[in-house]
Amino acid sequence: MKASHKKAGRGIALYAVMILVAVVMFAPIVWIFSGGFKTLTEFTTSAKIIPEKATLENYIYIFTQSKIGLYVRNTLLLIVGNTVGTLLSSSLVAYALARLEFRGKNVIFSIIVATMMIPNIALIIPQYIMFGKIGWLDSLLPMIVPSFFAYPYNVFLLRQYFRSIPKELDEAAIMDGCSRLQVFSRIIVPISKPTFVTIGILSSVFWWNELTQPVFYINSDKWRTLTIALMTSYMYTSGNAFVINWPSIMAASSLMIIPPMILYLAAGKHLEGGIKTSGLKG
Repeated sequence: MKASHKKAGRGIALYAVMILVAVVMFAPIVWIFSGGFKTLTEFTTSAKIIPEKATLENYIYIFTQSKIGLYVRNTLLLIVGNTVGTLLSSSLVAYALARLEFRGKNVIFSIIVATMMIPNIALIIPQYIMFGKIGWLDSLLPMIVPSFFAYPYNVFLLRQYFRSIPKELDEAAIMDGCSRLQVFSRIIVPISKPTFVTIGILSSVFWWNELTQPVFYINSDKWRTLTIALMTSYMYTSGNAFVINWPSIMAASSLMIIPPMILYLAAGKHLEGGIKTSGLKG
């Protein structure tokens, strides 16, 4: 009985800690959603979670006064371009490194993995200079085109998964008259769906939230993304004062949280399976 009581006590303590961690994790999200229903005066003078007088004026402002449609379009172009580019290029590179035999293959893979150690921010200045010289600044091209040259982490994930697939499938397909490209598109890609979905989700969420690169490369309102709009569209001057419309920022932030949450919930099983199975074979 004592052992069972101790086990039950440990279980209760574990659940209590998990609930506490969940409350701490979700408190900022609750605060963001709450702030979107407050007026500017209440937001700056009251720290209450529940608004005293809830209002929809911040959401109405977002959909009627700001260029939300333009910003969503630009963000979706960025997401689709990068996701298509990285899935296409990274999968082809990974297929060559996982399924083909050629001299220097392991050296090339080691170099690709080593580039993962270089922080992206360290490359942004030389890239800015290069894209400026070819006239790509103030557009989405500096952020979309590099994805068609494969991202190292995605190459690593796909290569690991491809190596877990029996090579006998390739040999049987080639004997039946399939080319290497047909083996890749008709056999490897369908089998590797969980990893492709994982990379697609990670890429989509990354570019949905990305701020650094759009700030560097985009100057005009024409190509402004949601993250830049969130930073700049709700600031204005009133007389000699500089005003930040925090409730509108909270409302926009709460709307930006919803799509990634839906994406994770809809494809969570594929995401978990893709990450697990990508490390089956070294």
